[in-house]
Amino acid sequence: MSRLLKICFLLISVNLAGITHSQNSEDLPPLLHKAVEEVIAGKYLNALLDILHFQSSNVWTSDMLAKVMAYFHAQEVTFTLSSLQMSIKSYLKSLLYQPRQLLAEFQQLDQQQFQTAMKYLFNSRMDHLEMGTIVLDWDKTRERIFQSPGVNRTLFLVTLDKCFLALNALDCVDILSQVLRVSAVNYLQPDITESLPNLLQEDAFRNLSAIFKDLYDKTSANTQRALYGWMKQILQKPYNMSDLNESTSWVSAENLWILGRYMVHLPLEEILKISLNEIRLFISYDNATKQLDMVYDITPELAQAFLERINSSGFDMRNTSTMYRLGLLVCFYDDTEQMDAAVARALLHQMIKCNHLRGFQAEVQKLKSQLLSIAMQNQTLNDILGSLSDAVVGLTSSQLESLSPEAVHNAIATLNQVSGWAKSQVMILSSKYLSYEKVLSSYNVSQMGALVTGITIQSFYSMNPKELSQIIRGTTSQYLSDLSPAQQQGILRKIAASGDFSSSVKDIQGAFFKEISLSDLWKQTGYNSSMMKGKELRRSQALYLYELLSKSNDPIDLLSTGQLVKGVTCQLIESMGTEFFLNNFNFFENNLHLLSPYQVNCLAWKFWKVSSASIPPFLLLVLPIEYLEYVSGPLCVPFTESLGKIEMDLLNPSLHKKSAVLQRVQECLNGSVADEYDVDLLGNLICHLHPAFLHGRMSLRAMATALHQFKLCRQLSHEQKTEIKYKLLELYGSPNNWTAETTLDVGPFIALLSKGELSILAEKFPDIILQIAKTIGPTSSAEELLSTVFESVSNATVTIESSLTRPDCLGTRAPTSDEIIKLAGANVFWSVQELECMDIGIFDKNVELLGTVSGFNSSQLIALKEKAKQVWGLLPDWKSHHIVSLGRIALALTEHEIKELDLHSIDTISVLSQQTEWTFTQARSILQGFLEDSGQTISTLKSFDLVGLGAILCALNATEIMSIRTTEFSAAVARIGLLFCSTPVLRQFKQMTETVFGTATSWNGSILQEIGTIAGGLNEDELRAFDKSLMPYFQPTAIRSIPPEIFQALSPEQIANLGPENAAMVTRSQREHLNVSQLQGLQLALDGARTSTQETQNSTSTTQALQTPALDVYTGQTTLASMLVDVLQ
Repeated sequence: MSRLLKICFLLISVNLAGITHSQNSEDLPPLLHKAVEEVIAGKYLNALLDILHFQSSNVWTSDMLAKVMAYFHAQEVTFTLSSLQMSIKSYLKSLLYQPRQLLAEFQQLDQQQFQTAMKYLFNSRMDHLEMGTIVLDWDKTRERIFQSPGVNRTLFLVTLDKCFLALNALDCVDILSQVLRVSAVNYLQPDITESLPNLLQEDAFRNLSAIFKDLYDKTSANTQRALYGWMKQILQKPYNMSDLNESTSWVSAENLWILGRYMVHLPLEEILKISLNEIRLFISYDNATKQLDMVYDITPELAQAFLERINSSGFDMRNTSTMYRLGLLVCFYDDTEQMDAAVARALLHQMIKCNHLRGFQAEVQKLKSQLLSIAMQNQTLNDILGSLSDAVVGLTSSQLESLSPEAVHNAIATLNQVSGWAKSQVMILSSKYLSYEKVLSSYNVSQMGALVTGITIQSFYSMNPKELSQIIRGTTSQYLSDLSPAQQQGILRKIAASGDFSSSVKDIQGAFFKEISLSDLWKQTGYNSSMMKGKELRRSQALYLYELLSKSNDPIDLLSTGQLVKGVTCQLIESMGTEFFLNNFNFFENNLHLLSPYQVNCLAWKFWKVSSASIPPFLLLVLPIEYLEYVSGPLCVPFTESLGKIEMDLLNPSLHKKSAVLQRVQECLNGSVADEYDVDLLGNLICHLHPAFLHGRMSLRAMATALHQFKLCRQLSHEQKTEIKYKLLELYGSPNNWTAETTLDVGPFIALLSKGELSILAEKFPDIILQIAKTIGPTSSAEELLSTVFESVSNATVTIESSLTRPDCLGTRAPTSDEIIKLAGANVFWSVQELECMDIGIFDKNVELLGTVSGFNSSQLIALKEKAKQVWGLLPDWKSHHIVSLGRIALALTEHEIKELDLHSIDTISVLSQQTEWTFTQARSILQGFLEDSGQTISTLKSFDLVGLGAILCALNATEIMSIRTTEFSAAVARIGLLFCSTPVLRQFKQMTETVFGTATSWNGSILQEIGTIAGGLNEDELRAFDKSLMPYFQPTAIRSIPPEIFQALSPEQIANLGPENAAMVTRSQREHLNVSQLQGLQLALDGARTSTQETQNSTSTTQALQTPALDVYTGQTTLASMLVDVLQ
């Protein structure tokens, strides 16, 4: 827009000095005369729109321009080119960077001007505008306008305010659709219905309703309720309100179709009044199923009311065709009396979609269980396995074990499509299927779908390498990323050993490629840039591959792969030519999430060096704090907007720098977050605002818009959450008065309410509280919420005394399956005695879920372990799937009990090793049990054994570590480098690493990245010998793993070159061992200061650089130059 206005008024400024004769306004066409008067009055937007409208039916001539300038002269208005430009520039800044002013400007436009604005912004298909002899790239201009969240909000508000009065209603609906694609959740607030038209043509209303249906999941619950109210108001208009009584409803079949997902807001009594003819007609619609398939937030009460009306309208509810049309209503089917097995199976087939419901899964599981019992009447599980749909997930391990291999084989087409399997279930079914097939082939594996994750590691390793290569290339490849790292390693080791690895590498896609070891990559040839597309890379792989491929591939081809940007070193960035760097910076910006903070720091220094004036504002965040001094005045808004569009944590600023940035942002906001426009501008920055600022400087108006943004924040501090809670209480009042919609909108922040407040909400909206609690997960701040959930579920459930006859269980309530499913993390509040008195069938059915509860204490875990013994018998009889299903319960196994288990399978061990709370003695017992039961020694372990052992490897002694075979260690070293072992163990791993990669002093950046925490085992001399340029390539976890007395051996220069991320990982203990010069070096690294490994900065001062901006080549985010040129030219 800025260039358009500038060009427009440059045109009317032509030949100003040469025109001296008088000119009467009557010589000018009326519209052009109006535009000229608006220029004189400083109403540049009005003038621009009038000129655009004028030229749409007139042709500019030199004579016309002369008349315009003569008129200026006659009015004694003296314009110079520079003064006119400066006026326009100043005006433009207020429009593009002060969207509130833009709103005011739009609101005072006359109808014709508004129509012209909407035409060029939304309906013009022109990618260029011609103004006399000048051509403007209108596509780019429009893109810049729509990139601004504040300008988009203005366009949304002004469209609601003026469009339906000035334009065709259908056109206005289309414009709203375009604007709402940007940020519906922020723009559509509950009060929006006050601005929506109450009178609309039928087509326009249908289209607008369709937009709101499409945006349903992107709007708050209160907004959904408000939009339902607006739709209801319009749908009721054709009815005489006096005719709508207790038995007559306005809800017709057509209205149900228009409401779509909003039908869940119909009151229960309204549903029960719907005419049976209308219900019959609605269910008969071809698209009724599509509508009912999407009512994810329907409640059991409403669903059963609809089912009752459908039943009363004459539909046979047990007819398969009717069931199909019911959509998600089938999840609440309640007429199971005297149902035959075929109907039950048909219902189960339809219920596969019930996983999409928001909540009520315990009720769904209960219904599936009932239907499963009916479906199995007079038939065996073997006979009907393939017709049970996803209800098979509800079968216990003992039921699955009873299946014949033939039954599993015959049902595989159904089983391979089911989701939600537990690991133990997959293990059983895979074993059954493969025992029938005898030989494991790529075809057999391709039939298994998601069950492929149950294939044992040894089975994969035993396969023909060519068959494995087929798996990598075939349809099963989509499931390979779901395999455990040990399973993936088993496949890779077999292919690598076959000599066919080079041809297979190009076919390995996604995250699976990350499991290929650096040493294996070294051995292969024939890489090219196109092979890298679609692969995920570890940073060590990317460093090696980028360097290798850069010798024979165009750099643009390498950067365009995405993942290879991880391998671009600081030296490579420094060596890039200015034009190449600026023209291709978008490859880095678009993959910011893949770059390390050190890489971003290098990019920032490079940008500052070659084009300081056009540096993207977010890069100032990674430069030393003093560079923030230049962010003020006109630079404030683009700087804040730029930071708001990225995740600040990706850049990993130090706390000191982050505080300075936020202080500058707060100054840019004039010390407060006043309204929704400020929230738009802040974007992701809102997650980082200081608690005190939230407390005293955020208005309630802003809070209403900010709530959704706060819910997206990943790591709010407890103090921030507390301030947000107080703001919400101020905004919505006491929880005593909250509606269901408000409770849903507050969402996870209810965890901060007091126990009393939570109890009130749980009594009013028990299902909503359950739903929210399941999304929060186990956190210390959620304890009161989980406690409230436990009490709510317990109080709502008919007390069932334990079926056990033990004296201590008489009168003790026992957990039911329904309760366990509903409670999830709140199961932690069962007493030890209640767990001990649990029915063994209930335990067997829910052991996997109980094993995921993170809060159980040791006494509760012991009670559950003892329950497992009651169910599965003696420990030596436990099978792999039993042990795997225990989850955290396995932590209660003693050293002696672990020795009794059958631990021959590395698949079992790989699951046990995922628990991080094993004691050293438990870990040693698991290790010894595996070696003894599998008949192996440390020296015979394969790489997949090492990967499967995981954290158990930290229990190895020095002799054992040194007996690991070098080839197997080299294949697993990246995984071992993720472990947090003791320093003596890391030192032994370091020695093993030297047998793979040579002496430590010869290691390069890719090796340091590959070995991870193993670098924590280096001694003082080895650490001191590393060139400072390699310091950023230590993994952050490795820095933390270096003992303080070793870490202090680093020189100040080495520490200064750590890079921001590694510097941030230095522990307090490590700091305490550093001297003054080392601490100064650490501060330089934290600040992102230019280091000796980066090219020395030009002597030109930062002030001079800002005052003499370079050519604005960069075309990505808003640049500083776009503002600086306006201000300083």
